Amino acid sequence: MTRLQANLLLTAIAIVWASAFVAQAEGMKTMGPVAFTGVRFLLGALLVLPLAVWEWRRRSGPPLPWRRWLPLSVGLGVLMGLGAVMQQIGIVSTTVTNAGFLTALYVPLVPIFSMLLLREPPHWSVWPGGAACLFGAFLLSGAHDLVLHTGDAWVIASAIPWALHVLFVGRVADRLNAPFLVACAQFAAVGVLTLLWATWFEPFTWHQVTASAGPIAYTGLISVGLAFTAQVVAQRYAQAADAAIILSSETVFAALFGAWLLGERLNHSGLLGCAVILSALLMVQLLPLLHQRWVRRPA
Repeated sequence: MTRLQANLLLTAIAIVWASAFVAQAEGMKTMGPVAFTGVRFLLGALLVLPLAVWEWRRRSGPPLPWRRWLPLSVGLGVLMGLGAVMQQIGIVSTTVTNAGFLTALYVPLVPIFSMLLLREPPHWSVWPGGAACLFGAFLLSGAHDLVLHTGDAWVIASAIPWALHVLFVGRVADRLNAPFLVACAQFAAVGVLTLLWATWFEPFTWHQVTASAGPIAYTGLISVGLAFTAQVVAQRYAQAADAAIILSSETVFAALFGAWLLGERLNHSGLLGCAVILSALLMVQLLPLLHQRWVRRPA
């Protein structure tokens, strides 16, 4: 997969995730946030399981010991579970547009964590691109009028595990050379851990599951099973900081889906925010390519 193909795939993932905000909000009408998260991630794991088994059987070279892939995959699942649960709790009491904006706070955290934890400074364009992305999200959500409530605080907190997950998921998948196995294992870890928590601390019945069947099916099969698995594949070929910027376009698409399906209308400030974010995406992708061409240009 080329870098351009990986970036286009990440953009498609951002669109799917943005649409899932609406389904997640609908699912909260009949289920608790932790139980909803657990069921949809287990459904996603079941969808990817045949691909994981196929990948395991066709692997060449020495066998992959479970002591190597299981802890790494479960670790990714813990990060993903924390991010998903915090975000889901926040969506209960905030708008889809604000949730998209506040989740975008992981964008500047990815290059910061990359520099602090991995000693890998990103291309300089990531810094102004990340700042522009946040400013665009600020305009998009009308955050200048935002009063932070409990739901907003939960979504803000989710940015930390999301940033760490974006940073490490591509590295783990590339190191193990088993993206479907990694995806399935992390989804299963999220599902099992969150359902155990929900069983003890939330009302959780089969009637709730059937009542939320539509949102669960969409977020479990499409958002988790397809989009999160595609993320694992795409991030083997994309820089983590670049991926964070591209995935932040989820903010734009979340606002558009909120306007289309929930009547959350965009004003002039929101439209300007969309333009700023899209400009930031183009800047982060084009400047490194232009620099490479300039360096390779014969004297």
